[in-house]
Amino acid sequence: MYFKQFYLGCLAHASYLIGSDGEAVVVDPQRDVKQYLDEAAAQGFKIKYVIETHLHADFVSGHRELAKRAGAEIVFGWKAGAQFPHFAAKDGDELQVGQLRLRLLETPGHTPESICVLVFENGIPVKVLTGDTLFIGDVGRPDLVGSKGYTPEQMASMMYDSLHEKLMKLDDFVEVYPAHGAGSLCGKNMSKETSSTIGQQRRFNYALQPMTKDAFVKMMTADLPEAPAYFPKDAEINRTGAATLADTTALAALTPAKVRALAEAGAIVLDVRDAEAFGAGHVPGSLNIGLGGQFASWAGTLIPIGAPIVLVADDSAQVEEAGLRLARVGHETLRGFLNGGVLAWHDAGFEIATVTQMTVAELKDWIDEQRSFQLIDVRRPAEYAGGHASGTVNAPLSHLESHLASFDPARPTVVICAGGYRSSAGASILERKGFKQIFNVIGGTSAWVNAGFATEGGER
Repeated sequence: MYFKQFYLGCLAHASYLIGSDGEAVVVDPQRDVKQYLDEAAAQGFKIKYVIETHLHADFVSGHRELAKRAGAEIVFGWKAGAQFPHFAAKDGDELQVGQLRLRLLETPGHTPESICVLVFENGIPVKVLTGDTLFIGDVGRPDLVGSKGYTPEQMASMMYDSLHEKLMKLDDFVEVYPAHGAGSLCGKNMSKETSSTIGQQRRFNYALQPMTKDAFVKMMTADLPEAPAYFPKDAEINRTGAATLADTTALAALTPAKVRALAEAGAIVLDVRDAEAFGAGHVPGSLNIGLGGQFASWAGTLIPIGAPIVLVADDSAQVEEAGLRLARVGHETLRGFLNGGVLAWHDAGFEIATVTQMTVAELKDWIDEQRSFQLIDVRRPAEYAGGHASGTVNAPLSHLESHLASFDPARPTVVICAGGYRSSAGASILERKGFKQIFNVIGGTSAWVNAGFATEGGER
């Protein structure tokens, strides 16, 4: 057996190529499929099947493009209702890939159509690709958009059955390979590890410990993180099949005058540089989501799918990377990029905006001096509850705009998060909404705690 995991850190997403005797299968592919084609060719494999464990909501899959380019058949669970030719798998269906046998297990719970792929070698089940049913250290959340028509409680009940009647009946030595890892919003307590075994999960996974179904359902439906707004749209794109990636990522080089005209007409000017570069100078009213963090997820969350977008970056490599990562979450309405970047904007004689970067020591002095300012923490509520600087008000980044009526745009406003990434995005949103004196805290709450400053609401 040839087995390779492809892990995409930006989306905490794992996909797989499995091969034997000249044939291969790809499971849960990314939007950009060339890597699978190249790897299969290098290993002498023809891709026979493209399997989707469910309708992914957090990214757009390349299943249609990959199947077309490889001459492969797409496989979905029969409940997916995929709107293109595919094999609609039912529980126990099997596929032959070289000398390997793949058994498809219906495992509803994360979504109704979820399946797992049990891989047999020499007649023995040795690996199981669990999609978003079983993660390392967690299980799939039961409340996402693939679950239309069901309550989270009903989905959690199905998940309990899928885990205990299917996966937990496998031998302890069977290796577990999920579709996501730590950082994904498809679960709430995932490990940084990207593989495990059934035995290890049986022992250490909190969701697999002995408990009644009622207790499991109650646990799995409590304190769920909010799902980003783009999730339903991505799930539907995956149901119908995305366009070929090359048709969506070619970007035009735009003059500063053209960028200004597009912005005035309602386009989002998306600055993908880091917080320091953005703070030093940027196109007024631009939104800062740096490529260094969970760029794709936040772009999907903060920018409506379908909105026209103009990119601002340091160089062509950043433009290309941003275009690809936006396409991965369904943003296909990019109008182009600012040719020459912020320097070209400046040289054209247009205004440059700035955001002052503030150290935690400076913030501590402001608090001690009881200066008149407002301090906004844009982390998620659970993070905020775990400990925050004195005087902060929690306004999570995903809903910051809906909280703005609580703040005075004329007062100095300091924005803080965990490390300075989300707060820079938050500062850019405030600027777009007319706030004039904005400060971004370098290093965020992590730097605050590391400096030994006290927090409220949690341990120091």
